[in-house]
Amino acid sequence: MQNKLTEKDFPSIKNSDRLYKKALDLIPSTTQTLAKGPQQNVKGVAPKYLQKGKGSHVWDVDGNEYIDFNMAIGPLSLGYAYPKVDDAIKKQLEDGITFSLMHPLEVEVAELINKVVPNAESIRFSKTGADVTSAAIRVARAYTGKEKILCCGYHGWHDWYISVTDRDKGIPDSIKDLTFTVNYNDIESVKESIDSDIAAIILEPFVFEAPKNNFLHELRELCNQNGILLIFDEMWTGFRIALGGAQEYFGVYADLATFSKAVANGMPLSILTGKKEVMKVLDEDVFFYTTFGGEALSLAAAKATIEELKDKNVPQYLARLGKRLKDGYNQIAEELGLDYTKCRGYECRSLITFDASAGNPLELKSFVQQEMIKRGILWGGFHNMSFSHSDEDIAYTLKAYQAVLQALKKAVDANSVKEQLKGEPVSPVFRKVSNFNTKPKQTIA
Repeated sequence: MQNKLTEKDFPSIKNSDRLYKKALDLIPSTTQTLAKGPQQNVKGVAPKYLQKGKGSHVWDVDGNEYIDFNMAIGPLSLGYAYPKVDDAIKKQLEDGITFSLMHPLEVEVAELINKVVPNAESIRFSKTGADVTSAAIRVARAYTGKEKILCCGYHGWHDWYISVTDRDKGIPDSIKDLTFTVNYNDIESVKESIDSDIAAIILEPFVFEAPKNNFLHELRELCNQNGILLIFDEMWTGFRIALGGAQEYFGVYADLATFSKAVANGMPLSILTGKKEVMKVLDEDVFFYTTFGGEALSLAAAKATIEELKDKNVPQYLARLGKRLKDGYNQIAEELGLDYTKCRGYECRSLITFDASAGNPLELKSFVQQEMIKRGILWGGFHNMSFSHSDEDIAYTLKAYQAVLQALKKAVDANSVKEQLKGEPVSPVFRKVSNFNTKPKQTIA
C-alpha cells in the first residue's frame, strides 16, 4: 500500500458520516455488532462503514485503504476474499443454498471437526456464537438435572448470560437468579461459588491473560469432583491458538465446547461439540433446531477453511507474525521509556493496554487510534492476526507504531493528549460485568 507515514491529513469520511446520519433514525444503536460500532472508534476521525476487503486490507465507503487488524472482529482467520474459500462458496452456490432435506456437507464438515477437535464426539451446527453457548447451557442442565451456571468471560446476548451484566433489562428475575460469575485464574473463587445445583462452568479458556497455576487443569478436576460439566467457549481460541483450539493447546478437555468466528472465514456458522454421552440429550430431550443450521454456503466455507488451516499450518503462521508484532511494539515502548503501555496476550490475538498513571486510558487509546488511522491502519487496540497478514504489513505497522508512540510520548509529557484528540474518544469495550464474582445462594445437598 501507499506509505502514509508522512501524511498530515486524516482521511475524508464524508460518505461514512452520511450513512451514519441515516442510521441514527433507522437502526437502534446504529450497529448490529457492538464491537464494530462507532463507540469503539474516535468519532469524527475514524471511518464508520467499510465497502470491501482483500487479504489483510480494507477500503471504506470513501475509498480510503487500511491494513486491518480487527479482521471482522475475529472471523477472518484466512483473510478477506480468500480465494479457496470464495471458490468453495461460489461452487456450492451453483447447486443451492438451503434445501428441503439435509445436505451432505453437514456430514462432511462434522467429520472434519471430529478429527481435529478433542472430545468432539458429537457435533451440531448453528449460525451465531450465542446460539451454541445457549445450547450448551441447555444441554448441561438437561444432562445434570441441575440449574445454576457459573461463567467467566463473554458468552453472547441471550438471557442466561446477559443477566449478569449491566444491560439486563427485559430479563426476568428468575433467570437472573441462575447465572453467576467467577474470577479467571482464581480457583478459590470458583470453589466458593459451587453448591449442589451447579450444572456447568462455562468460560473462555483465555481472553488475553494466560492461565496460571494450572488453572484450567484445576478447573477440570474440580468439575469432575462435583458432577459439573466444563464448557469451553472457544469463539476466539478455536482454530486459532491451535487447530483443535484451547483443548489441544493446553491439553485440557471440556465436556462441551463451542466454536464460531475463525471456522468459516467470515461466513455465519457456529458449532457445538462434546462428548457423545452428554450430547445424546439432543436426540429427544433437548430441542435445538434452526432453519438455517444446515445452510450449505457456510458449510462449504468451513470445509475449505479447515482444510486450509490444516494444510498451511495457519496457527503457527499466526503465532510467528503475531509474536513479531507484539514483541516489536513492546520493544518500541521500552526504548521510548513508555512504561504505561504494553502489548499483552497470545501471539495470535494480542491487546494494547494503557496504564492510568499516564492519563485516561481511553484517551490514550483514542490518541493512538487516530494517529494509526492517519497512517492507513484500522486499529482498535487489538492484533487479530490472519493468514493474509504479511511480513510487509508487520514492518509497515511497526514503523507506524514508532512514529505514533513518539507522538504519544510528547503528548503525555505535555499533558495534552485530550486536547490533541480530533474527535470524541472511544467508549469502554463491553466485556466486564458490574457484579463480578457473584455467588449463588448456597443450596444444601
